[in-house]
Amino acid sequence: MPSEFPRSPKVLKGGIVAYQLPELLPTIVVFQYNPDEVSRSLQARSAQGGGRGDANRVNGPPEETLTFSVEIDAADQLEQAAQNRLTVDNGLHPIIAALEGLVYPAYPMVIANEALALAGSAFILGEQAPLALLIWGPKRVLPVQINSMSIREQAFDQKLNPIRASAELSLKVLTYRDLDVTNPGYWVYMASFTQKEVLAAMNTLGEKTGIQGLLPI
Repeated sequence: MPSEFPRSPKVLKGGIVAYQLPELLPTIVVFQYNPDEVSRSLQARSAQGGGRGDANRVNGPPEETLTFSVEIDAADQLEQAAQNRLTVDNGLHPIIAALEGLVYPAYPMVIANEALALAGSAFILGEQAPLALLIWGPKRVLPVQINSMSIREQAFDQKLNPIRASAELSLKVLTYRDLDVTNPGYWVYMASFTQKEVLAAMNTLGEKTGIQGLLPI
């Protein structure tokens, strides 16, 4: 719902953009309401084996998982039915289908494989889920893989179309260890990695002089 205060700052909307490579026309899922919170879990990839001097050696970047809940509500659109016939006829089915499509292989690839199987071909094309990019502001654009998705449909219209729902998402951040250098997601991650280094160098929070006086090295 638009703000009643015209001078209030515009809040950016987060979302997920998915590419079914090699096609470059993306599926864009914009969050109707930004999640109230995002949980991030980072687990170090410790290197196995080695001697005493390898205690701090790691096997690449940490494994990062993000979890959050997305709320979807068609109430505003249904109040202005004449301008939102798509929502009136389908409820939230389109956006739910777009979210679910993030974990499905490409439909044309599935049909092609089924046709090959029926024809007795031993050659089956690799079915891959789309390359998904989490867009969470200009300083956090990450290639992700959907680990899990739980959708709760909470209200329905007279045609049993869902009109209020929530989706719990768990996303694994894909790193340079997961993606080939020819994959666009590789370069998206490397850009994010570079930006993280720049932001860390900008850290000015807290008084550091007291700690610096205690440094042993």
